Formats: sequence, structure tokens, C-alpha cells
Amino acid sequence: MKKIIHIAAFGLLLSGSAAALAQSAPPVQSVPEAAPAAPAAPADEDGGLQVTVSDDSDWQDLGIAITTFATDADVPTGTNAGSTAALGRALSQVVAADLKNNGLFKPSGPDGLPQPAYSQVQTPDFPVWSARAANMLVQGYVRAGSGGQITVGCYLYDVALKQQLVKGGWQVPPSDWRRAAHKCADMVYSRLSGESPFFDSKIAYIAETGPKDHRMKRLAIMDSDGANHRYLTSGQSTALTPRYSPDYSKILYLSYLNGQPSIYVYDLGSNTQKLIARTGNPTMAPRWSPDGKWVLYSMASGGNTDIYRISSAGGGTPQRLTNTPGISIGGSYSPDGSQIVFESDRSGNQQIYVMNADGSNQRRISFFGGRAATPEWSPRGDQIAFTHVVGNLRIAVMSPSGGGMRHLTDSWQDEAPTWSPNGRIIQFFRTAKGAGTASIWQVDLTGRNERKLPTPVGASDPAWGPVRP
Repeated sequence: MKKIIHIAAFGLLLSGSAAALAQSAPPVQSVPEAAPAAPAAPADEDGGLQVTVSDDSDWQDLGIAITTFATDADVPTGTNAGSTAALGRALSQVVAADLKNNGLFKPSGPDGLPQPAYSQVQTPDFPVWSARAANMLVQGYVRAGSGGQITVGCYLYDVALKQQLVKGGWQVPPSDWRRAAHKCADMVYSRLSGESPFFDSKIAYIAETGPKDHRMKRLAIMDSDGANHRYLTSGQSTALTPRYSPDYSKILYLSYLNGQPSIYVYDLGSNTQKLIARTGNPTMAPRWSPDGKWVLYSMASGGNTDIYRISSAGGGTPQRLTNTPGISIGGSYSPDGSQIVFESDRSGNQQIYVMNADGSNQRRISFFGGRAATPEWSPRGDQIAFTHVVGNLRIAVMSPSGGGMRHLTDSWQDEAPTWSPNGRIIQFFRTAKGAGTASIWQVDLTGRNERKLPTPVGASDPAWGPVRP
């Protein structure tokens, strides 16, 4: 079912608005509003706000107040947050944390802010918020429905203009209440930044336990903020380098079952897995094509390591894409699927190369000193993230032509970058010096906003999936 977002004019920082948005988002369903909303102001033709991903100066001082979501009746729910009143507070806390942790905004609330009544959600007391120097106001509601379903509404207001900018409503099962909060945060983020959403997404990673020389590595998944953690494999065989399929239904990963490297696809709907390839030789780094039809992987044979592709359905004859002396590992497709970025030591040490999707026109793009590894193409298509090795291991980005290289981190060992769905944030794993314990971190493209993601155990090889359908 489709969710309709109504957009009104925005005039505090930049004038202009976007056309109405519609997104399909099962099982998060759209719902009618609790009461008739104020009519939207006419939309401008400029398509909304435009900001660069590396410039956050306009937004740091934007006062965004987020209040506890109101309810029409405090009744029990089937959620792990408690009654509708407690759930309303939890929803607003998730929204505030999402907007704060992305590094672009500095919201306040819900602690310490007035709590609106249910009747005030769509009719804010603007003078109260003006007195608190709030520029933007996020309010919402939660209702318990039949069959245990939860209905959540979310509204963004411009306090100075006394106007509603955008609203959304979602109906979710109790287990998915956090998705409604992420959808609300995505709506606010997209309306104010002009960028694509990313909070309602998931991360696959490798959960690590045990001593450094005998570590158990299991496939695990979690929400973008670290919640709803779940192990997918038992740890009887080592799991490595997971990647979500473009449609979110599967996870591709490498498994060392009985010491044999094998490429599996784990079906999240049925909790079953299918063998895609078992080559009999050392195999590395399986990756999806953007259309989900192909799987890239690297295989060592005859003293060389080359990149191959095979149908994601399994079977068939693998096609070798590289054939040069040395080690070529990769890769990552460009968003349109026309090119592949990969690493190779054919020039004497690890460097970054790009080739056409069929293996033609292979060319080196990294010429800035040191070694370069684990390249990952941005979903925007405008940058490539990679691990730069010059003494320490650091996360860096460059253009697809190799220019404009910038370091985003400066630690002892940061590696294996993966992009957020909107291409603004990069996740990676950081290994602690001496202890060897790994953890997942993220940094935005300014390099100034860095944070550690919560995981129950050690964590490596993160893979950020697309926005959930």
C-alpha cells in the first residue's frame, strides 16, 4: 500500500518545496489522518532544497524540537515498549536519535519539552515553540488498532511560518514499531535536507566472538541504529563478507564449510540458504550486481587471483573478467551496473582499478601513494570509498576518476567501507590495537561526525542494505 506525503512551502532557510512524494512500503502501510489536516500551500517548481553532502553548516544551528508522540487512550500494546503512552515516548526517542546520530542536525527532545495533548498534534501552539527558539517542530501520535496493529502519525512544522511542511502515517504490526519511527525520521530528514532517506534500512555484518587466534564468525543482521539484532548462522562454519540483495530478500556471503570456501545466498523470508558456487579454490568477496542477476567473486588459481561473475541463480559456467599476473579482488559495481571497481596488485602493490562490467577497458585510478584496497562505489555514483594503507589503515574517498582523494578517518586500523543508501554516510569496521577486537563505526562525508554502532559482540565486515521497501 502506498504512503502519501503532503508537502507545504518551506521558507526559513531556503524558499521552495518538493512535489508530493509517494513511496511503496509494505508491510508498513499508510493510514488516513486522525483529523482533517490544514491545506497545503502551493508547491514551487524548484524541486525542494538543494544542499551538498559535505556542507552541513546551514543545518547545525537549526532548532528542531521533537515532542513525545501523543495518544488518544493509554492502552496496552503488543510491543516491547509498553502501553501506547510509553510507546509514544519511545517513538519520539528513536526519531530524535536518528536525526542526531546522522551528524547533520542537532535536535532537542523529547526530554525537557512540553508534551502536547492528542488534540494538539495537528494544531501546535506555535508561540510556545517560538519562545523556545525552535525553528522546526516534530509532533506525532500513536493509536492501538484492531488485531494488535499500531497506527503512527508524524508531522513536521515550520514554527516561524506557522505551517505544516510534511506529514505521514503508517500502520505496523507490534514487532515493527521502530520502523514507523525510522519512517518518520526519514520523512523529516528528506524534507529538510533535500536528500534521500536512509534510516529505515538494515545492516548485515559478521559477529565475532572467542579468542583472537580462534574466533567464531557468524552472519548477523540489525537495524540501521543497531536495534533488532539477530544471528542468522550458528558459527559452525566461518562466515565472511555479507551483502544484501538489491530487493532486500536475500544476503550473499562467503562460508568456509568444512574448510571449503563456498558462496551462499541466505533467503530472509524462508530462513533457508542456497549454494551458489563452491570452486575448490580459495574464493573471496562475493558481490551482487545492481539488478541482482549476477554475483562477482574472486578466485585463486595457478598462482593468480582473478575476478569472475556467475548467475545469481547458481549453475552455469563462470565468466572470468580479469586475467593478469597477481591478485585482483573485487569488486563493486557502479550504480548503473556498467562498471566495476576492484583492487589489484598488478602494478606491484594494492591499487584501485576500474573496468567495464564485461571486463574490458581495465585501468588504474589510484596514484596518490601508499596502498589502496576494498573499494566500494557510492550509490550516488559520484565517489568511491576505499581503505587507504599508509602506515595505518584509514577510510578515504575519491572520485571515479581517482581525483579528489580525502581521508575521513584517522585511526590505527579502519577498513571495508560500506555506504548508506543515500550515499552520505560510510560504515566500516575498526580493529583495536593490541586486543584485536573489531567494532562497527560510521562517519559522514565531512569526516567530522563519527560514532560507534552498538553490537552485542565484536563486529566486522558491515554491509549496509538499501532503504527497505
